[in-house]
Amino acid sequence: MTKKFKILLNYIKDLSVEIPDVQTFVFSKEYITKYTLGINVTTQPMQNDVIEVLTKLHYKDPSNNKRKSYFEISYATVAKIIDKDLKKKELERIILVDIQNKIYPELEKIFLNIIKNSGFPNLILEKKVDFEKLYNQKYN
Repeated sequence: MTKKFKILLNYIKDLSVEIPDVQTFVFSKEYITKYTLGINVTTQPMQNDVIEVLTKLHYKDPSNNKRKSYFEISYATVAKIIDKDLKKKELERIILVDIQNKIYPELEKIFLNIIKNSGFPNLILEKKVDFEKLYNQKYN
């Protein structure tokens, strides 16, 4: 099996932590385990068979209460597509599954450290993200 892509670099492109006031912080500390994790992946083609894959994680309160904290990170991965004969579906799979499986453990660690360092030291994300399953749900 030939290698189809190579990750050239990763970096934090954007980062947001929003805790409007101390009352929101205290309220959020009590309800942070009810927050939900969302993931969005977009791409930007570059030159010479290189693409930027932007993986955005957001952790937010899904309820309608007014006291909410919000956490978001946009993590850029620059990858070179080595196999130039890829079909569109194969490229989508590389972007949505293969690249995500490679970068996500580090991205999750960075994101959790940011949230913990924002005053939520006991936070643990219970569910592991299964990119293969998400991809299959999207296309089946």
